[in-house]
Amino acid sequence: MPIVLGIDPGLNITGYGVLEVAAGGPIVREAGVVRGKTKDSLTARLREIHDGVCEVIEALKPDVVAIEQLYSHYERPRTAILMGHARGVICLAAAKAGLEVVNYAATQVKKTLTGNGHASKEQMQHAVRFELKLATVPEPADVSDALAIALCHYYSNREWAALARRPAHR
Repeated sequence: MPIVLGIDPGLNITGYGVLEVAAGGPIVREAGVVRGKTKDSLTARLREIHDGVCEVIEALKPDVVAIEQLYSHYERPRTAILMGHARGVICLAAAKAGLEVVNYAATQVKKTLTGNGHASKEQMQHAVRFELKLATVPEPADVSDALAIALCHYYSNREWAALARRPAHR
């Protein structure tokens, strides 16, 4: 069955969520964070993100990487530039593994899961918990965001969505 790796990029915490496409709906294989341990240079933090994402890819063997598209607010251009660096090393890790990278705008992810492109963090966390039939809301929010991005890719693929409607064999 296909596997999608959703990533919510960040310089301090990068969330990831791995979903397996299966009859009856997506199954969470793993979710967590790649945490930057270094508070020193940007270069060191980028290497930690790259190495951590490479480890996730190597261990879980996804077929595709879905990542949040870069968003820039005119009042905080520096944040967008820094996030661009994080996205760049994540895309490099995926490219080195020969994986397709698909980008989704935050508003598209929110609209896919809640029907509202401006849903709150709390609404998104509850939607992810509901869609994946989880006992609790995924924490931290970076993990929930990564799972939401993976779910957006899942629901964007017609074949996968059709598979979800089939009864699960458990």
